[in-house]
Amino acid sequence: MMGTTVDPLVVGRVIGDVVDMFVPSVTMNVYFDTRHVTNGCDIRPSLATNPPRVTISGFPHNLYTLVMTDPDAPSPSEPSMREWVHWIVTDIPGGTGPTEGKEVVPYMGPRPPVGIHRYIFVLFQQRAPLGGAGVGMDQQLPVSHRANFNTRAFAHQLDLGFPVATVYFNAHKEPANRRR
Repeated sequence: MMGTTVDPLVVGRVIGDVVDMFVPSVTMNVYFDTRHVTNGCDIRPSLATNPPRVTISGFPHNLYTLVMTDPDAPSPSEPSMREWVHWIVTDIPGGTGPTEGKEVVPYMGPRPPVGIHRYIFVLFQQRAPLGGAGVGMDQQLPVSHRANFNTRAFAHQLDLGFPVATVYFNAHKEPANRRR
C-alpha cells in the first residue's frame, strides 16, 4: 500500500488562496539569518526585518521572478487587503538569488497586526527578460499599492505561467518586551 502525503501548501491553504496546484520544478531555499524557511514554520518578525537569503537552482540562462506576499492582511479572519505584497524581484538568473535580479517592489518585513499570518514566497520561471526591451516594469505594475495584490493576476499579466517553487512561513505579532 502506498503512503499518501498531504502537500503542506494545500494544508496551509497556500494552494487555493494564492496559487493554483502546480508541480515544483526548481529548488528554492530561503533563509532568515541561519533559519531555513520550511513550509508552515514560525519565524519571528524581528528575525525577518531584512530580506532573506534566497538561493534558486536552475540554469543561468533561465530567468525567474520572486514574489513575497501575505494573503492574511490585515487579519486572517478578515483578509480585506488580500494579498499584501512584500517583495518582487524579476530577472533572477538560475543558480543565483534575488541580489542578482531587479528589485521591482522593495522588501518589507512581516508586520502582522493581529493573528497568525502566512508569508509566501512564489517563484516563477520567466519566458523572457522583463527588465529591458524598453518596457518599464513601472508602467506594467502599479506598485505604489501593496494592498490587494493578486499573485495569479500578476503572473497572468506577465505571462509567467504556473509557479515553479513555493515556500511559506507563519508569523504573528511579537510581544513588545521581546522585540529588542
